[in-house]
Amino acid sequence: MERVLVTGAGGYIGTSLVPMLLAAGYKVRALDRFFFGRQLLPAHEHLEQIRADSRRLEPAHLDGVDHVIDLVAISNDPSGELFQDATYQINFESRVHCATLAREAGVKRYVLPSSCSIYGFQEPEVVCDETHPTNPLTTYAKANEMAENGVLPLADDGFCVVVLRQATVYGYSPRMRFDLAINGMTYGAWKSGVLPLMRDGSQWRPMVHVRDTASAQIFMLKAPAAKVNGQLFNVGSEANNYQLGPLAELICKTLPKDVRIDWYGDADHRSYRVSFDKIEKLGWKARLTAHDGAKEIYEKLESGALDKTTETITLDWYKTLTKWHRIIKEVELHGGIIEIGL
Repeated sequence: MERVLVTGAGGYIGTSLVPMLLAAGYKVRALDRFFFGRQLLPAHEHLEQIRADSRRLEPAHLDGVDHVIDLVAISNDPSGELFQDATYQINFESRVHCATLAREAGVKRYVLPSSCSIYGFQEPEVVCDETHPTNPLTTYAKANEMAENGVLPLADDGFCVVVLRQATVYGYSPRMRFDLAINGMTYGAWKSGVLPLMRDGSQWRPMVHVRDTASAQIFMLKAPAAKVNGQLFNVGSEANNYQLGPLAELICKTLPKDVRIDWYGDADHRSYRVSFDKIEKLGWKARLTAHDGAKEIYEKLESGALDKTTETITLDWYKTLTKWHRIIKEVELHGGIIEIGL
């Protein structure tokens, strides 16, 4: 059995990816800080969990590893802007370091899940393929592009490097996020019958279901090296290229209740359409659409198996952890708070 090191394994994509890797017959070494808890990954004889910070990755973490999927990241634009230094350290520097260690350790393949957000603002008639000039507008997008530029030159005949530019992800995952467009729209529509939508709705955004992007990452572990090594691939589908206004209307129709759209904020200037022909010609295709994602989230919410909490809003949870850390440092003494070391 081949072993895959997955960094960021306890996150939104990782908690969907790891069970899929195990089901596909891989051993998995899941490395994460586990800010959201270890319980989100399934107990499995072929799963090894390592609590570590990717900024302190060591050669031993790569022992016996055949492939790396380097998911680790400070995720989303608001978190990237608040924690800019950490975003560059984790999303850029630690990933280049991981790829370097992987090549030195004899790892066969290194997959970097990047983001289509590096295309930034584009004119409405433009459809970006992998050769199109990038236009990263945020710290998160800029750090992803820097990581791409750092890992691709490491590719050689013995070390296959693949970069996957993921569309905006949606759908249910054990480490749920409601700070993603489709997920947040669905929650608002379910909770109050009001779907929140940033003005003005004309902006284009490519989307991809969390299990589809996980399947693309697994696909790249077996794809012919001659066709993928040193290559960039957009991950999504033409069916998932949405304008946000029509997307909101689709979600309203998906839910079996009356829903209205509530516009808010200034116009979002991030707008880009993306071509996915390259990865589809290789044999991978997305299976799910926004209808599927909204339906599954609605059903989870209706059943009581899912709800919106602080942990499901990434920036809110990071702020909470930072606050707790400060308070505990201020009151801790002699190795404890109420109970102390004697």
